[in-house]
Amino acid sequence: MKTLYKLLFCVFLSLFSISCSKWIDVKPSDRLSEDQQFVNKEGYLKALNGVYVEMTNKVSYGQEMTAGALDVMAGYYFMNISTHSYYQFVTFVYTGDKPKSTFDAAWSKAYQLIANCNVILEKCGDAPSEALPEPYYGIIKGETLALRAMLHLDMLRLFGPIYTEANKTKPVLPYVNKTGFGVSPLLSSEQFMQLVTDDLKMALSLMATTDPIRTEGVRNGNNNSGSNDFYYRQYRLNYYAAKALLARAYLWQSKTTDAYATAVELLQEVQTPGKVRFPYVTAANATSATLPDRVFSTEVMFSLYDINRKNMYERVFDVNLNANTKLAFDSGNGVMNRVISIFPNENDYRRRCWQIVSSGTVSGLTNLKYQDVVATSGATPVSGPGRYMIPLIRLTEVVLIAAECSPNLNTGIGYLNEVKRNRNTPNANPTSTTELKTEITNEFIREFIGEGQQFFYYKRNGATAILNHAVVNGGTKPMVLNNYVVPLPDSEISQRN
Repeated sequence: MKTLYKLLFCVFLSLFSISCSKWIDVKPSDRLSEDQQFVNKEGYLKALNGVYVEMTNKVSYGQEMTAGALDVMAGYYFMNISTHSYYQFVTFVYTGDKPKSTFDAAWSKAYQLIANCNVILEKCGDAPSEALPEPYYGIIKGETLALRAMLHLDMLRLFGPIYTEANKTKPVLPYVNKTGFGVSPLLSSEQFMQLVTDDLKMALSLMATTDPIRTEGVRNGNNNSGSNDFYYRQYRLNYYAAKALLARAYLWQSKTTDAYATAVELLQEVQTPGKVRFPYVTAANATSATLPDRVFSTEVMFSLYDINRKNMYERVFDVNLNANTKLAFDSGNGVMNRVISIFPNENDYRRRCWQIVSSGTVSGLTNLKYQDVVATSGATPVSGPGRYMIPLIRLTEVVLIAAECSPNLNTGIGYLNEVKRNRNTPNANPTSTTELKTEITNEFIREFIGEGQQFFYYKRNGATAILNHAVVNGGTKPMVLNNYVVPLPDSEISQRN
């Protein structure tokens, strides 16, 4: 961890020269350069934008923490050859070269970004200022606190133990909430999660009266009368997304009463008739032949904006990839059995992401969720909905949290069927909480392919059976609970030794 802090300023400086415009002149000291950055609200916005941009890095949410390593570990993809670039992930050989380097990079990137968040928070201070007046102060500090909480939570979900009464008091990970070069102590999962929820509650209090998403909606369009500082709120960790993240954090701790209350309160606000903030995808958009909305963009509460998202698609899903690289549901022969196993209803909007496509020389079953969608209207290219989105928090997760945590079976079934209806599938009629949980698990599997959430769902529940990567027809395989815990990276262990 000490090495990461020593790298903080050079990372922080290089980050903005790459992701934004050059934002400072070279000064004699890092501290002076840093001070020059935070002289006005524009400097704070650039700093925060740099964090968002770096989150799209391939080692982070630009691949491995979403559609890459994490989805592979959930068993989504058929993989029966040991030469596949992800084979050590699906077989949980964390000591292998590829998993070690991948997770070391994910850890390093997360804590670099956390360190950058801490610099921004330190510069925000405890109250609005001339350099950072309201509403900028509330929104920038609120988003940064929520980002710090999210990055920490995902590191705990990946590297920490399953959260149980027996495990929650054992030292596991550092929660870094201040600048400096010291090595932060390892906290227990319980202490760690208290800091996560503290950061999220503070973020919500700051954004409650400053985030325009509550009064104006997501505003995914240019502001013709001024700046776009508070527009495109789906691409920022806004008030509603932070509240959804709080529900996720509560559920990770098995605090189902708090998770339910938070989820229901959020749903009541964003689904108010006449003021729906995240409407379900329409049938027309989900099934469009020319511009399909495969990420169901209107439902996304928080996503990253990645103009190069197609690179992720081309690295892991493209039909032209060879069998050692491509993530697919078949062995290259176009067999749809696995698709049918996961999506038994042929009318399910989500099933449409899996199609047999041809490049002219090669054809194969391909996941099109992140395919670059562009159509032509006359001479003008038209982008598909959510073309540059990498979804990280969406409405249906909140609805499924409400379904899972509901104290009443019928209420839980109602939330479950809300998701099913809006995916064009028939209602379910479970007769017990056990059957309801099975239905929720199946919806979760269908809903979050390519978003890195299913492995964490299994881990949270201590699932002893997960999707079977080795059988093209689908089904499950036994899961050893120790496989849910990725070892701390060597770079972190060496610093503590």
